[in-house]
Amino acid sequence: MIKSVKPGQEVTLYGYVHEFRDLGKIKFIQLRDRTGTIQVTVKNQPDLELNREDVVKVKGKVQESNIAKAGIEVISEKVEVLSKVKKKLPVDPTGVVPSELDTRLKYRVLDLRKPEIRRIFEAKSHLAFAFRDYLYHRGFIEIHTSSIVAAATEGGAELFEVQYFEKKAYLAQSPQLYKQIAVVGGLEKVYLTTPIFRAEKHNTIYHLNEAISLDVEMAFIEDHHDVIKVLKDVFKHMINYTAEKMGMPENKINEIKTYTYTEAVDMLNKHGTKIEWGEDFSKEHEKALYEILKEDAYVITDFPADIRAFYTMRDPEDPRIGRSFDLFYRGLEVSSGAQRIHIPEVLEEELRKRGLDPLDFEFYIEAFRYGAPPHGGFGMGLERVTMKFMNLNNIREAMLFPRDRTRVTP
Repeated sequence: MIKSVKPGQEVTLYGYVHEFRDLGKIKFIQLRDRTGTIQVTVKNQPDLELNREDVVKVKGKVQESNIAKAGIEVISEKVEVLSKVKKKLPVDPTGVVPSELDTRLKYRVLDLRKPEIRRIFEAKSHLAFAFRDYLYHRGFIEIHTSSIVAAATEGGAELFEVQYFEKKAYLAQSPQLYKQIAVVGGLEKVYLTTPIFRAEKHNTIYHLNEAISLDVEMAFIEDHHDVIKVLKDVFKHMINYTAEKMGMPENKINEIKTYTYTEAVDMLNKHGTKIEWGEDFSKEHEKALYEILKEDAYVITDFPADIRAFYTMRDPEDPRIGRSFDLFYRGLEVSSGAQRIHIPEVLEEELRKRGLDPLDFEFYIEAFRYGAPPHGGFGMGLERVTMKFMNLNNIREAMLFPRDRTRVTP
């Protein structure tokens, strides 16, 4: 790896030709791999001809240099061409010539060679690792649920239907029902990272039709505030760990406050953004609340029950309110959760209220007929967190190969 080389070493390096200059007897290569670039000086290969992005193998000795930007260079014994560029580059990996997002995504193989694009996925990797690491070391068990399901996990019609042999099935909107069954089944505290699929016909900068969900579910809770504490702790760890790894200390967060939905509605109306109690937040509401609070991360809790999923437990003292919550990061909702209903008769009632047939969810409801502990959890959108952490303009930039209404390749 280029980043690890030191003066005096004999090295073999592999990478892409970032730049090539031919001065006759002496040739200069700016060699690039994912860790950085280094100058290679070639003196004994007069026939060497290279184009940008050719893939090469370089053998030589590292020495200090007053000319090279990095302060070191490789004096090459031999440059071996492993692969030649065959076509004109539709995207400039050096970034000198800008490209539209659609072009970049079409030629992602070239877009990924830009250092600033690689940093997006380095940050995403750190965020996912920190999520797993924090929960693993606190007694949670990682599980893996199916992406092929028999019924909608959240109700509604926004599902991708698939033909499953002689039956009709769907791609999972979330692992919700299955992570609950795992908890009720005795695993008690679980987490997972899994793809989710939403057949929403949108073209916004915040939505994808395939995304990665970071999920948690935990049993034997008193109420949703037990889950909120875990959410806050794991999120702070994710952000602060990644900020340290990426050299972005300005992104660290120290405190995540909690506000009720009713308090948020009052704040919005007081500052001129109209919203009726009982409405869900729009993107305009989320943006306005961020501008009012001026906090990078905060939790809104106790949403109206009727605008939440059917499995959300209602507050016994005020059934209009669901024991639910959302986490907002830099003005965007990135996580949603709740205490779940663990009484089968109540689940059936909530399904009927929403025009759903309990028989379609019998496998799920059946799990609660054998004794189910109070439990709750949350799901978090990895691409949304990455988007806001890296200050990206479009969530598609945070997905390696994004899927939307028009894009199924590459």
